[in-house]
Amino acid sequence: MKCFVTGGAGFIGSNLVDRLAAGGHRVTVYDNLSTGFHRFLECALATGKVSLFEGDILDLEKLTGAMDSHDIVFHLAANADVRFGILDPQRDLKQNTIGTSNVLEAMRRTGLRRIVFASTGAIYGESPVVPTPEDAPFPRQTSFYGASKLAGEALIEAYAEAYGIQGYIFRFVSILGERYHHGHVYDFYRQLQRQPTRLHVLGDGTQKKSYLYVGDCIEGILVALEKARDPVNIFNLGTDEYCDVNTSIRWICERLGIQPRLEYEGGRRGWVGDNPFIVLDCSRIRALGWRPRLTIKEGILRTLEYLISNPWVVDPPRRERKRPSPHGEPHETEG
Repeated sequence: MKCFVTGGAGFIGSNLVDRLAAGGHRVTVYDNLSTGFHRFLECALATGKVSLFEGDILDLEKLTGAMDSHDIVFHLAANADVRFGILDPQRDLKQNTIGTSNVLEAMRRTGLRRIVFASTGAIYGESPVVPTPEDAPFPRQTSFYGASKLAGEALIEAYAEAYGIQGYIFRFVSILGERYHHGHVYDFYRQLQRQPTRLHVLGDGTQKKSYLYVGDCIEGILVALEKARDPVNIFNLGTDEYCDVNTSIRWICERLGIQPRLEYEGGRRGWVGDNPFIVLDCSRIRALGWRPRLTIKEGILRTLEYLISNPWVVDPPRRERKRPSPHGEPHETEG
């Protein structure tokens, strides 16, 4: 296949690009490099099977030109900074919803008929059904991020109905692994590097979360692409287990050999839109034969080892620093 990957220089995107190239596919990465790293693509670019097109998904004309003559779109470019959405709600609207609309319109113009979309379990809000299946009743939306991704899903369904586009929508839990540079392991490790005697924790530490290793996430996507045939295919991607934040902190601190004082803030929810208990029912994707290889603990510790071995990710050189988030820290989007 000739694959077009938006956000391909980001965390999940660059891992996907490596996997596609290893499978013999030609890949065009479309990324504005505002939060992705060119360094993540060095090995893939060296294969000769991968090319980088620097552009923004909000630029419809440039996007359309770059997308022409491909077979499938993997759309991962988005703002993934859930916590700070309330400080700039237009960011989620533009980068997630309008960006997805542009990708779909570019597909219509160029005749592409298959799209893989990185959605999120955040669309379920605080579901009363746990583990939460794909057909669970949708509660009130609790974050701009979740709402913007849900709107993206709806646009894919509408384009599928109107123009015969085939959609693969994946609702992820939090993803961990190599090239991870956003989220709780990154935040905790970065704090502990600077001040190993105390750790600031958003929430009360009892929030229960599910995490999935990035390699398992990508394998789930590829299994669904091979076996699912509906006009719109929707899958949860996660593990059947979960851990609370305090347990994750314990694993991290044991590996680092420290015992910091924990300072909590925010009560049950660490921020507006934080779901204190999220576990997805993944029986639909499991029925296709997919199983995650790594446990949550293994995924967290593998992520930590990557950060330890790659200090430039934790504190990138000035020329590689990302655009600051409203909170004053670099933030990651898949693109």
